[in-house]
Amino acid sequence: MTVRVEADGPVTTVTLDRADTLNAVTGRLVADLRDALAAIGDDAECRAVVLTGAGRGFCSGMDLTLGLGTDRSEATAMMRTAVAAILLMRGIPQPVVAAVNGPAVGAGFALASASDLRIAGPDAVFSAPFLRLGMSAGDLSLSWFLPRQIGAARASQLFLTAGSLDAAEALALGYVSEVVADPVARARQLAARIAEHPATGVRETKRLLDHSIAGEGFAEHLERELQTQVDLAFAGDLDRARDHFIRQHHATTPT
Repeated sequence: MTVRVEADGPVTTVTLDRADTLNAVTGRLVADLRDALAAIGDDAECRAVVLTGAGRGFCSGMDLTLGLGTDRSEATAMMRTAVAAILLMRGIPQPVVAAVNGPAVGAGFALASASDLRIAGPDAVFSAPFLRLGMSAGDLSLSWFLPRQIGAARASQLFLTAGSLDAAEALALGYVSEVVADPVARARQLAARIAEHPATGVRETKRLLDHSIAGEGFAEHLERELQTQVDLAFAGDLDRARDHFIRQHHATTPT
């Protein structure tokens, strides 16, 4: 297997596991990732996911020694498998926290962008070298997410110059939430905190954020928020969560 899955209570860590190639993408890797995410999406015990890479890098992009295959049919099949993995990242109910160590290049940049949160190590580099390879930067949702995450002008400059962001630049642009010495440990900590909340509320918040990013109309989004709140009010978690919140609040409020 090129993807390792480790469950620790409600947090599941998914590790791209081709460390000798800085976790370069192959047809096998994207198929393994797709299958892992599909299984996680059906796992009621899992409440949050950490996505990271083994060894010195997060993901160095497409394995250039193998390419996309020998013909258009093979290349299309591989890309559809990769797209399926991206769609699952957004479709599973659990938020995905990317822990980025070292390079996140091309497809690796896309995987980080498709995550809900990004934590970077000091050595993280987010690179979009597509034009240098004669390819388009429209790869695995990157041209969808990045303009929304760092702004259209900055994303255009990055794509059209085949540029990169180091960890400090990514933090300044708000692309990553934090830069820490151990991004995996911090990502697991954040995932555990997310997992403390009722799963229905977390799931619907992820869904609402996706609709907001997609740019639906303001009135339509308000209606979606309204319906979601009403649905959750009668889903069974509200009373338990409210009682827990009140107990915690009283325990921490000075008298």
